[in-house]
Amino acid sequence: MKLVSPIILLLLVLSGCTTEKQLTDYVNPFLGTATLWEPEDLGYVRTWKERTWGAEVFPGSSLPNAMVQLSPVTQFRSGAGYQYEDTVIYGFAHTNKGHWNLLHLPLLPATGQVSASDYASGYSHANESARPGYYQVFLERYGINAELTSTLRCGYHRYTYQTDSEKKLIVDITRTNNRVRDWAIEQKDEFVFTGFQDAEGKIYFYALSNYPVESIEQAKDEQHEVSVVHFGKNDKNEPLELKIGFSFVSIENARMNLEQEMMDKSFVQVREEANEEWNRLLSKIKVSGGTEREKGIFYSTLYRSFLWPALRSDVNGDFTDERGNVVNEGFRYYTNPSFWDDYRNKLILLGMLTPDVNTDIIRSIIDRGEKSNGYMPTFFHGDHASVFVAGSYLRGIRGFDLNRAYKLLLKNATVPGKGGRPYLDEYMERGWIAEKDTTNVPTWDEYKAAVTKTVEYAYDDYATALIAKEVGDSANYRMLMKRSGNYKNLFDPSTGFWRGKIEDGSWIKDFDPYYPYFAYMYREANAWQSLFFAPHDPEGMIALYPSPKAVEEKLDSLFTESWRGYEVHNLTGFIGNYCHGNQPSHSIPYTYYFIGKQEKAQCVLDSIMNRFYDMGAEKLAYAGMDDAGEMSAWYVFNAIGLYPYSPADPEYIVTVPLFDKVEFTLGNGSRFTIRKEGKGKKIEQITYGDTPIEGWFIAHDQLQQGKELLIKTS
Repeated sequence: MKLVSPIILLLLVLSGCTTEKQLTDYVNPFLGTATLWEPEDLGYVRTWKERTWGAEVFPGSSLPNAMVQLSPVTQFRSGAGYQYEDTVIYGFAHTNKGHWNLLHLPLLPATGQVSASDYASGYSHANESARPGYYQVFLERYGINAELTSTLRCGYHRYTYQTDSEKKLIVDITRTNNRVRDWAIEQKDEFVFTGFQDAEGKIYFYALSNYPVESIEQAKDEQHEVSVVHFGKNDKNEPLELKIGFSFVSIENARMNLEQEMMDKSFVQVREEANEEWNRLLSKIKVSGGTEREKGIFYSTLYRSFLWPALRSDVNGDFTDERGNVVNEGFRYYTNPSFWDDYRNKLILLGMLTPDVNTDIIRSIIDRGEKSNGYMPTFFHGDHASVFVAGSYLRGIRGFDLNRAYKLLLKNATVPGKGGRPYLDEYMERGWIAEKDTTNVPTWDEYKAAVTKTVEYAYDDYATALIAKEVGDSANYRMLMKRSGNYKNLFDPSTGFWRGKIEDGSWIKDFDPYYPYFAYMYREANAWQSLFFAPHDPEGMIALYPSPKAVEEKLDSLFTESWRGYEVHNLTGFIGNYCHGNQPSHSIPYTYYFIGKQEKAQCVLDSIMNRFYDMGAEKLAYAGMDDAGEMSAWYVFNAIGLYPYSPADPEYIVTVPLFDKVEFTLGNGSRFTIRKEGKGKKIEQITYGDTPIEGWFIAHDQLQQGKELLIKTS
């Protein structure tokens, strides 16, 4: 036997160690898929049968802001359709957001007899894996190893059977997370089947198989109905592969998307191209220093920040507009953002790294607003498209018609009506919105969320005023700026909280700042979690209190007064009464900056980043819902030492980064560096280039100069 010399062996070992780790290797698509169960994580003892809301994210394959999100379904009507603790898989669906909707066209490979109501397969996490652009799981019931990858508009399935058994595909075409209004499936030729599914968007598909399609039949019982595709023989006995093109326009366009994106590519090629695409995006923020755990959370949250909004136009630019017409306007058409959630940070991050996508999202919401009722689209609560448009334009994103956007946003702010701001008439008349005079309101009852609406409308007024100034509308600029002070109208100096009023202007008497509501006075929060929201006017907000010391005491109490054990599915992850598991609290820690206590803010920020992003027994749970990337983007920004405290304004509050060095490449190609000196939480000096920064903020224009932001701490 020929022996290898020790020197050669050492060189071989060292050469293996020099392989550079890809940034996608840090991404764990399962992070956020687990549910919190333990009282120490939840902040209360569970008594309800329903599980607490998790991050509600999916582990499957997608490209950034793609049309297709190809992911397993372990439970319908459950967030993103996948919960880590579930034990069966119903299929692999092709659209996903994480908000109890979508999950178009679930497919599951099978063998043997198919039952319409009993076909799900067990699986084990030991035989499951995922990385950006790829998902794999072994289906125990059928002995099939399933692998998934995708392009922007196409899904690629590869199913490896253990034996030369009959190959079938269950198409759960009558079910998604939404009501299916209509559907169709048919064999097109020897290797192709096509159809559509109409459920929150009518999606068409064109599926090409490497095995001949023998027949398609319906399996139906009293509970459910599925379609079953039967495949013939393949001389090579190779894995069953399905290349599926999708379109929200037509089957013909679905075929066109398939032909241009995937037709001549192998599974391995598509998977590798997806990995490369994610590496390109992730490499726009390179971090040095920090622990491997911190890098893992960082790149996982950066990945998670770029999965929504989702593409809805085809490779030729066709899309189905708000009126149901097929049009081609010369831009990529996207779904609406989740404005109430991600206007705070995620949409700013998207504009910093992918301004072209940001531009087309704004073009899409303009098109949608003009073709519906003349109001700019919004989501769930508030009117935060105004913040998105203002913050984008003022950061130099100019590839859309600002005047068209402003016309819609001004109508939102000034014309009551369906599609505009709810309760706008009383907000305009009084400067605040009244709540019902009642007592003992159950947490889950729906009312006006009048306090939250009032303070958020005031900020939306400010954002719209910034746009009015840009287009030269001085009269409405003055009017909106005056209204931006309306957040003060529901501040109760006797308690130090923002508090609801009834119609006659008196305070709601049944007031307990610890009690949480879904929509009474506050949206998904209690009074503690609704403190200090005036990002456009922090000085004016502070002045509502007797002194900075009073503000400090209020903040200290927020983070130390214990949660009273209330069980609320969308409120988890507490520091005192601060709740990181929902959005209303997310800007509160920075309030310490404005009373000269920056180091206290940093203590809270560090605690949040350390505690709330890999929770639970499996270390795979967030403190709460990711909400289309908002929770993830919060981590990304704070980990690098910048946060868009007022996202409508083109500036960032500077914090102490987790990492020693951050190299950031903006979407326009300019590069800046963030470097930390010292190990402390107190910022002693901030410089950019050779120039000291006065105050706590750095402008976006400054970052574009490509210099080094140095943060010295003690």
